[in-house]
Amino acid sequence: MTIGIAASGPQAGLAVYRALRAVETVGRGAIGGFVSLVAIAQDGTLAEACTQRGGALALFGGGDPPPHIAQARLAGLMSSGPDRPEPLIQFTPADPAVGIVAGHRLPNMPGPSGEAPNVHALRLLAEGASPEEAVLRALEAAPEADAGLIAMDLAGRIALGDAPPVLARDDRGRALVEDPESGLRVGVLHNTIFPIGGLAALAAGAAVDAVLPGDAAPESFRLVGLTVRPGPEHAAHIAPGGAVAVTAPGAEWRAEAWEGSVLRRNDPVYENGRLAGRVTREVYAILRHGRVAGGRGGETVGWRRTGDPA
Repeated sequence: MTIGIAASGPQAGLAVYRALRAVETVGRGAIGGFVSLVAIAQDGTLAEACTQRGGALALFGGGDPPPHIAQARLAGLMSSGPDRPEPLIQFTPADPAVGIVAGHRLPNMPGPSGEAPNVHALRLLAEGASPEEAVLRALEAAPEADAGLIAMDLAGRIALGDAPPVLARDDRGRALVEDPESGLRVGVLHNTIFPIGGLAALAAGAAVDAVLPGDAAPESFRLVGLTVRPGPEHAAHIAPGGAVAVTAPGAEWRAEAWEGSVLRRNDPVYENGRLAGRVTREVYAILRHGRVAGGRGGETVGWRRTGDPA
C-alpha cells in the first residue's frame, strides 16, 4: 500500500509527478489509484492536486502539471490503490510556512496521543525540528504505527524513516538522492509495489531526469561530412566562425573503412580554444578514409554547455 515521493529544488513539482509516472509505467500492485500531491509554489502558496482513481494520469488530464505546480521548489505526493478516505490531503499534510510531510502505508492514522504521525512530524518541523528529528520523534511516539514518513522543510532538506512494523516487511523500498548537477533532492518510500528492487531508484532517477534530461542537447552540429584529425583526445573544436573540427587519437578513425562513435558521451567540446561543454548525444558514424560519410540513425552530435541546466 502506497508510495511516497518528495523533492526539493528546481521544478520539484514536475519531478515528483514524473517520478510517479515512471513507477506506474513499470510497477504493479498498489499503484494507479489515488494520488494526493502538494506543492509550495514560488509565490509561497500551497497548491494541491488529488484524485481517487487513475493515478498520475488522472491528475492533469494526462499531461504534466500546470506551471505553478511544476515549477514549485518543494513538492510531495502519496499514491496507492483507489478509494481512500477523504480528504486525501490527510496523506500529505503541508504548511507553506513550514514544509511538507509525505510517506507510505498509513501515516494518517492516529498514534497513541491521538495525533497522526505525519501531522506530528509537520508540527515538529513548525517547532524548529530538523527533518531527521521530526521523522525520528514522530515515529518514536507511535512505535506500532503502520507507517513511514518523508519530512521536508522549507530549506529543502529531506529525511525519511519507517516505524518497526514497516521495517519488518520484505516488500519495501527507499531512496534518498541529492543530485548536485540538477540541484534536486529526492526522497522515496514504497511497499506492495512490484518488482521491489530498483523501483525507488527508478523514481528518483525519473525525478532528476525530468529536471535535467540526461540526453538534453541544446547545442548541436552536423557530423556527416567532417574529417577526423589526429589528436590527443576525442573532442570537437568549434572555431570563431562556427566551423567544427573533430579529433581522435586512434589510427582506426582514419582507416579505409571504420564505424563507431568518434564523439562519445561526455567528450569535450571546445569553443575558441576553451572548454565550452560536453557531448550528450552521439552519432554512430560511418567513416571512409577519416571522413564521416554517414550515420546510422542520426547525423547530428548534440552537446550541452558546462553548467547549462538543459
